[in-house]
Amino acid sequence: MRILEQRGSTLQRLGLMYNGAILLQCLSITLVAIHDLLDRLNAGDSDLLLILALGLQVTVVASLLGFRTILMANRDYEEHMRADSEAARRRTAELFAMTDMLQAAETNEEAGAVLMVTARRLLGGYGAALYVLNNSRDRLDLARHWDLPAGYIAPDSLAANHCWALKRGKAHVNAPEEGGLCCAHHGGVNAVLEIPMMAGGQVQGLLILARSDALIQLDGGEELANLRHLGSALADSMSLALSNIALRDRLRTQSLRDPLTGLYNRRYMEDTLERFLALSTRSGSSTAVIMIDLDNFKDLNDRYGHAKGDAVLRDVAAQIVGALRPTDVVCRYGGEEIIAILPDCALADAVAKAEQIRLRIQGVTDIQGCPVSASLGVSAMPETSVRGEELVPDADASLYLAKASGKNCVFAAERITSGLTVARVSDKG
Repeated sequence: MRILEQRGSTLQRLGLMYNGAILLQCLSITLVAIHDLLDRLNAGDSDLLLILALGLQVTVVASLLGFRTILMANRDYEEHMRADSEAARRRTAELFAMTDMLQAAETNEEAGAVLMVTARRLLGGYGAALYVLNNSRDRLDLARHWDLPAGYIAPDSLAANHCWALKRGKAHVNAPEEGGLCCAHHGGVNAVLEIPMMAGGQVQGLLILARSDALIQLDGGEELANLRHLGSALADSMSLALSNIALRDRLRTQSLRDPLTGLYNRRYMEDTLERFLALSTRSGSSTAVIMIDLDNFKDLNDRYGHAKGDAVLRDVAAQIVGALRPTDVVCRYGGEEIIAILPDCALADAVAKAEQIRLRIQGVTDIQGCPVSASLGVSAMPETSVRGEELVPDADASLYLAKASGKNCVFAAERITSGLTVARVSDKG
């Protein structure tokens, strides 16, 4: 399209130059004729020659005026071309700057902020809504919106199979006032342009553009259709950024989480515990640790198979996470051992939480149809452990005492001057 426009502009300019050349040629011929007629007039020819000479003079004046008009049109055309060239240069510079900023964006929120700033500069008078595919890839959630007209309400989420732009992989105009085909999620009477964000053959999001004023013009759909090229350029840059952010998140998750249970791995646990203990030391609050080990897990694997054992581990992990706060961190310590770190949690509260976990794990028996139970050990700093490096060993020692005492129970460590003692705080009864 841009090539055709450039060819059309070149042909238009050549036409102006050709017409100017024709006028100059006619003017030259006319001037020769005038001089000839004047010579014949001076030689005594009839009055008719005078009339013809005056007519030729009028022709010269008209030719000069026409030539002047062509020169002015050519100048206006050149000024228009210079303005278009400057606008195109500015748009290109803005898009390059946006792409550069998006490379530094680490979250969808940061990428959305970059898009908003650039869109406001390039699409003055238009608002937008940005939708991003969620982690489960079953819907698109509203990430950011700005300058939308009062009559248009962007839904909080939308399904990909309800959007013509996403189903076709092409930009689509929703113009209900013009009787056009609209997406199922479109509400109101405002005309909007929806542009899918695709990268690597997969949907990353959706960009919706709408006039920022509330007035609905009769040519709203056509006006929005003219924005497809620039809107698609914005969407393409944004889709690559969203794809990169999602890839980084997946790689980060794979490096920090256990693939079977989805819990954090041991390396993440060590880094997190060190950070929590440093905060605990500065604030004077308590940090607790709960060590959890499934009872008779080897026998379960031997009797029911490793597939059943994996299913039990996944359900146990879900039960533990469900019993704790969002600020608590649960990690797979190794094998069937799981550790939970509870920041800003006193020993008594940690013991009560451990008992809830024990009961929830025991409930997995009914879910999986095989006996499931766990032994738990609890420690807390500074209540049971003087130094941070003692916290996990103290919880581990309590766990093994729980195992030796019949399993399926909770033991808490207690630091006293004579050394470490442990107390049984709950059991299967």
